[in-house]
Amino acid sequence: MTAATLICSKTQENGLNIKKTRNTDSIGLKLLDQFRDGRNDKIWWRVFALLMIATVATRFYKLDQPDHVCWDEAHFGKYANFYINRTFFFDVHPPLGKMLIGLFGYLDGYNGSFHFDKPGDKFEGHQYMGMRIGCAVMGALLVPLCFLTVWEMTFSLPAATFSGLLILLDHGMLTLNRFILLDPPMLFFISAAVYSMVKFHNQRHRPFSLSWWSWLSSIGVMLSCSVAVKFVGIFVVIFVGCRTIADLWEILGDLSRPVSYTVKHFMARAICLIAMPTLLYMGIFYIHLAVLSNSGPGDGFYSSAFQVGLKGNYLHDASTPRQVAYGALLTLKNAVTSGAYLHSHDHLYPEEIGGSQQQITTYAHKDDNNNWHIKRHNKLAPSWNSTRPIDFVRNGDLLRLEHFATGRNLHAHRSLAPITIKQFQVTGYGLDGVGDNNDIWRLEIEDGEEGQILETMLHRFRLIHYNLGCALTCTKKKLPAWGFEQDEVTCNPNRRDPNAIWNIEENIYPRLPNVSFRSYEKNFIQRFIESHVVLINGNSALKPKEGEATSKPWMWPINLRGQFFSGGELQVYLLGNPIIWWGNLVFMVFYLILWVSVGVRAKRKITVTPRETLLQERALSACGWLWLGWLLHYLPFWGMSRVLYFHHYFPALLFSSMMSGILLDYVIESIPLSLPKNLFNASYAAILSAALLILFYSFYLFSPLVYGLVRYANTNSTMHHLHWLSTWEF
Repeated sequence: MTAATLICSKTQENGLNIKKTRNTDSIGLKLLDQFRDGRNDKIWWRVFALLMIATVATRFYKLDQPDHVCWDEAHFGKYANFYINRTFFFDVHPPLGKMLIGLFGYLDGYNGSFHFDKPGDKFEGHQYMGMRIGCAVMGALLVPLCFLTVWEMTFSLPAATFSGLLILLDHGMLTLNRFILLDPPMLFFISAAVYSMVKFHNQRHRPFSLSWWSWLSSIGVMLSCSVAVKFVGIFVVIFVGCRTIADLWEILGDLSRPVSYTVKHFMARAICLIAMPTLLYMGIFYIHLAVLSNSGPGDGFYSSAFQVGLKGNYLHDASTPRQVAYGALLTLKNAVTSGAYLHSHDHLYPEEIGGSQQQITTYAHKDDNNNWHIKRHNKLAPSWNSTRPIDFVRNGDLLRLEHFATGRNLHAHRSLAPITIKQFQVTGYGLDGVGDNNDIWRLEIEDGEEGQILETMLHRFRLIHYNLGCALTCTKKKLPAWGFEQDEVTCNPNRRDPNAIWNIEENIYPRLPNVSFRSYEKNFIQRFIESHVVLINGNSALKPKEGEATSKPWMWPINLRGQFFSGGELQVYLLGNPIIWWGNLVFMVFYLILWVSVGVRAKRKITVTPRETLLQERALSACGWLWLGWLLHYLPFWGMSRVLYFHHYFPALLFSSMMSGILLDYVIESIPLSLPKNLFNASYAAILSAALLILFYSFYLFSPLVYGLVRYANTNSTMHHLHWLSTWEF
């Protein structure tokens, strides 16, 4: 081969290579442009499919590990048992989430036999995976829902992709959605409600069409389900309410339409967002109460009339005397909703409180220490075997109550109560029923006639102290550890205190005929209302237990401290991806700066390019609503007195992550706009690649927190170099 031939051949080869490179570059630029544009269906579906594959891979990897009870699985797995076994129980949350967990287990063949006694208990062959899979599926759906929500708000594929990735790659969200907890269904219904709201808003140009009605109805269903899992679902109801008011205000401002048109829109929303969700919510409670038909450990939190409807409860088909006679053995129940039983036990108040006399409390569970003998104040009652006439307890009588187990009398004196110091202390005093005049109480039946005989369960009454004139009261305040965290009982000078009302629940007196109390059973509406009062009271009364890992709202956004889900050799630690969480804070501040900046430039009539205007309007419009959603799901916790945990922040995290996805897209789009056109695509690709690399690498670094850390000494741990904050306990 000659030299000329070689040179010619080499030149042709170089030309082909240059052409191939240019073609490759043009294909890459074309794909990048299509990704930024978002209108190519193939690109859209490929991105969505990749997100779904990654979601399934991360959510279901090692889902069976740890193979023991983790954190609150001890509670919600146990509640699933109760549904499967149809056993009534008490919990501070509405029933839907627990019903779903029970259903997941039932469909997988779980028979409700594992006890879920405490974290760390091995499952040992029990069918627990159905419950974990069900929760993981609902948690996994957060990624597509957030992706689709942002897509419908911005029609920007990069913004939607970033939002989906921020949910996908957050370790805290991933951990929380892999276990038998209420958080996966709650977060799912909140996300679905927001997505339905955005879809419905995008149907505004097709009012009263089938799709318009479908999405409006979908909002109502998801709102109802959100509240039916946890009461914090009310925050998304308020959020949707704000969006609804804004829509109606805009419709009212359309002068081309008559006012009747606005009324039609209002009525449609009233039906789908108020009436239908209310009926659905009540239907969920109807199923809850119908399924839990057998007596269980939660009976004592409910009124006597409520308990009548529970099979196996001693009040169901009860045969106890209707009237109360002296000498009877009684249990007294605080008549306010969720009231507990008057209780005593063979333990004394501390020396500095009330002269070391016997403790008197209220206790929500059935116990032999709830039993009291009722006696006249000045003479013995006829024995159960006596032939003397029965001596009935009547309105206005002076009486004594003797604790059955210890023989101490119900007593009050001028010493201050242990917690409520403006009230008097109530104690157990005397020996074998012999005490002093401070043991005497006067019976006052509500709206009763003088001399009226006291009746079991039907009558509500007060016990007024004979010497002090105060009323026997349950303050609903928890005693310290020396009082076993039972509720304080006092004698309240304010005799009209609603917590000073009692009723007789159990009445044992063989000389009187027994009658059934089914006639006093509450109907569904009464049980529905009482259930909510009990739930609300229980929620507000939640206090931290000794050594429990609680937190404050100010700690949550900064990811100050996580929470152990599992101890032992394989540790799971709930902690947010620090890059995502701290990035969310930066973007929330950036949004405010952008909002002020755009407002100032508009006021001063500073012109910007059409592309910049489009990006700003898109970011500000979508992020304004997401910012409101974050505030509504975060700020209310600052005013709550109940115990709070780290996981309470995660509904707010959904909104901040979607907002960050939109603003991240805005930043990546905006920075190259100031560069020459020939550098735009290269700079956009570089910034996009850097952002994705940081997100994926941060997920890789902290992923052992989700899938299990092997216990090592701190300095030898492979995670030691990631201990960025001293408050992180892994």
